[in-house]
Amino acid sequence: MQFRSTQSDDRLVSFKDAVLRCLPAGEGLYVPASVTDMRQFFLYMDLDISYPELVAAVTPGLLQGELNPFSASRVAESAFDFEPELKQLDDDLSVLTLYNGPTGVFKDFGIAFLAAVMEELIKNKGFAMTLSAAKGDTGVSIAHAFYKRQGIIAVILYPSGPIRGLDPAFFIQNGGNIIPIQIRGTFDDCQRLVAEAIHDRPFADRYGITSANAINVGRLLPQAFYYLYAFIKVKQHIKEDLIFSVPCGNFGNLIAGLYAWKFGLPLSGFIAAMNANNAFGDFFRGKEYRPHPLITTNSPALDVSQPSNYKRLVAFYQEAPAVMRNMVYPETVDDQATLIALEKAWKQHHLILDSHSAVAYAAAERYAKGGGDFYGHVVVLATGHPAKQADMIAEILGAELEIPEKLRKLQHKTDPVALIDPQLDALQGAIASCV
Repeated sequence: MQFRSTQSDDRLVSFKDAVLRCLPAGEGLYVPASVTDMRQFFLYMDLDISYPELVAAVTPGLLQGELNPFSASRVAESAFDFEPELKQLDDDLSVLTLYNGPTGVFKDFGIAFLAAVMEELIKNKGFAMTLSAAKGDTGVSIAHAFYKRQGIIAVILYPSGPIRGLDPAFFIQNGGNIIPIQIRGTFDDCQRLVAEAIHDRPFADRYGITSANAINVGRLLPQAFYYLYAFIKVKQHIKEDLIFSVPCGNFGNLIAGLYAWKFGLPLSGFIAAMNANNAFGDFFRGKEYRPHPLITTNSPALDVSQPSNYKRLVAFYQEAPAVMRNMVYPETVDDQATLIALEKAWKQHHLILDSHSAVAYAAAERYAKGGGDFYGHVVVLATGHPAKQADMIAEILGAELEIPEKLRKLQHKTDPVALIDPQLDALQGAIASCV
């Protein structure tokens, strides 16, 4: 598989270059230039296959010439000591839980794969540094995945505010390979600094800088694997179409699902489940995309007014506009409908969801009642552990939620290694002083 820029650059790069250099010149993002039909690798897989086995089987065919079966097995086993779980609720509905990793969010899957594959790609041949912007638990997920990876240092940029969940034993001054740096500014400042550092090629080449954010296609691409996993687990139970209902904020999960479809996954469509921000509702209906002011909701991870994957979605639509507009069905779910969905999932199926997963659940129910253009089995992506919103959910359901110890640890405050102004020279100086 080769990759190109979304800016219509004719230059093709390998998976290794796309991962280790992260961003093409200009303002584009890397996307697959062509996709291998992977149906022979997953259509006939055994129902009992584990997630690492699936990843190990699919990756060599996907990345032909870059990861052989032995390398792919090492990556899969190294990355995943956790896996998704498919829960079939009835003949028409299943839920795929993606919060079984160390920080209780779907991001753990992509970040874990990226860390393991980077270690394999530079094995005995070099070094790398991931520079990533973090809010919420993203920084913990990055730290956990990259800790003790040979030849890799992980720099994590935080905006103003408390930093939580990091273990100081991981830090570089304590013999680890993690460097948390706080910026006197916003999350947008952190993202800007990541891009500026990568585009400063002399500096980036000196330290081997890439990113563990979703701008790196090496983090986004492996999210397609859990769509394949869901199909393998549910295929013997479905007789009609297969549809996925996806909570959408930055739209990375939707992009990954579209990649899975390009790999040959036999599905009929996606429900793009958005909260009141409804970032791409007009775009999916064929209208011009126009950013709106941000709305604060009870599904905060979906509170995005200008999704970072816009360029990748545009690239899909430019390739096959008619096909894409008949595959992605936008649904907007407000706060009240989200709370109702939480309660209904509990009463009807004894299923506890977080608010983001409830947005996808409500969208799936609404679409099924509306008839849509197809009828079939819907798989709802549950992207966050409900215990992360324990107080809100307990109040709605009238049931106490048990909080796993790994999630309790995410509340511990941590001091950064450095506190700097939101300027590139300050960041470069902080990195130089730590390495």
